Amino acid sequence: MKAIVNTRYGPPEVLHLMEVEKPIPKDNEVLIKIYATTVNRTDCGFRKPEYLIVRLISGIFKPKKIILGSEFAGEIEEVGLSVRTFKKGDQVFGLSTFNFGTHAEYICIPEEKSIALKPSNMSYDEASAVCDGAFLALAFIKNIDFKKKPQILINGASGSIGTASVQLARYYGAEITAVCNTRNFELVKSLGADFVIDYTKEDFTKNGKVYDVVLDVVGKSSFFKCKKILKPKGIYFSSELGYLSQNIFLALLTPIFQGKKVLFPIPKDRKEDILFFKELIEAGKYKAVVDRTYRLDQIVEATRYVETGQKTGNVVVHIASADNA
Repeated sequence: MKAIVNTRYGPPEVLHLMEVEKPIPKDNEVLIKIYATTVNRTDCGFRKPEYLIVRLISGIFKPKKIILGSEFAGEIEEVGLSVRTFKKGDQVFGLSTFNFGTHAEYICIPEEKSIALKPSNMSYDEASAVCDGAFLALAFIKNIDFKKKPQILINGASGSIGTASVQLARYYGAEITAVCNTRNFELVKSLGADFVIDYTKEDFTKNGKVYDVVLDVVGKSSFFKCKKILKPKGIYFSSELGYLSQNIFLALLTPIFQGKKVLFPIPKDRKEDILFFKELIEAGKYKAVVDRTYRLDQIVEATRYVETGQKTGNVVVHIASADNA
């Protein structure tokens, strides 16, 4: 099968299209023919690690996982002997977080892992652009108290995690202020933002407004910059470790003082979350946001675009053709 392989860390050019052995499903696994996947920040962060912790997970000197890609949509081609919840021909979507492997024509996934039947009202390309951003956003959102309508500021609201955060916060009933650039104003409003701030024209930390939650899904601010715009018991979340990995330490220390605090939840993908996303999508309460689509052999170009930091929503990689891809 064709796959994108990187045997060393480095720039996008370390990614190469190669022929590799097609996987064989174990008894508890399904073999999925992948029709679409994405390139996201997680892929880029593991291809060229900036943090020591990534190398501790992925390999100190070279990557242990040589095929990246964490989300997928496709069709089950074969099932293991003990598989009971899926059958050949099922259209599925889901995640292979940290195991990666979706930048390829095929992947094997255990049936109990983060995989579900594809939403009936989505194409393969759209379904591939849901789970990574949504599961990362949900890691933050589920730590927010929605009993009293919280005021939430989302910095980076037009990216993959950002568009997911806006939609999930809207679903749970927050008042949302979205920070993005002018060209994405209408998009984030359509997803559920009540107010929008253009970061190219205004510093959202200096307009005098305060919030229950600041959700920095691009990691370009900090707790210390945002502390003044948090209410007395406000919470700051970030998708990044921050300067000198400060967000981990702040998450340990700030809750002790019963005031403004940093929370840094470790995301864990679960099958029930994928089923939840499917339910929201089929109810018309969540949609995929796709910026650009590339072929598998254009993975370097796709990766370069993701690393500009200017993508809107998700960058899809189209692997194979299907009637509704």
